[in-house]
Amino acid sequence: MPISHVFDTYAKTSKGRTMHFNVALDEPDQQKALHYAKEWLKTIGHEDAAVSPENCYFFHSIEAPAEIRQQINDQGYAIYKLEGCPK
Repeated sequence: MPISHVFDTYAKTSKGRTMHFNVALDEPDQQKALHYAKEWLKTIGHEDAAVSPENCYFFHSIEAPAEIRQQINDQGYAIYKLEGCPK
């Protein structure tokens, strides 16, 4: 199974709420992780949320669980919600 690279990410909404999530992808590429974080934020209606390279940083590499692996295969990345994210 391929190794996934996880980026610990924080975004701040225009209303001051902080969302903490991980972006998992197949390449250890911070720019791609940042792009995917912004893409995901748009899909949940938070296109105004601020996320920067300082708040999206490489965390670790791991063999992703099946559900995360499927998301990466389907869309190129997966989001693992941690704190302050909508359900």
